[in-house]
Amino acid sequence: MKLSELYSKEIINIDTGENLGIFGDCDLVIDEKTGEIISFISGHNSHFNFFKETKKKEVLWKNIKKIGSDMIIIEND
Repeated sequence: MKLSELYSKEIINIDTGENLGIFGDCDLVIDEKTGEIISFISGHNSHFNFFKETKKKEVLWKNIKKIGSDMIIIEND
């Protein structure tokens, strides 16, 4: 699967049911030596949240349990 195919998928935490946003709005943490993706940092980036603090969460790449046609399912550590 190409990384570009993940951009429009929603990230859902299977343990809490929380929607962590769209993968395309995430920052990737990449190991500089190996080039592997270590984790991604999700955050709700919206123009309507100008006065609210952005809720960010770092998710380890290994915590992805399933990538479906329209969402990515993650699990807590």
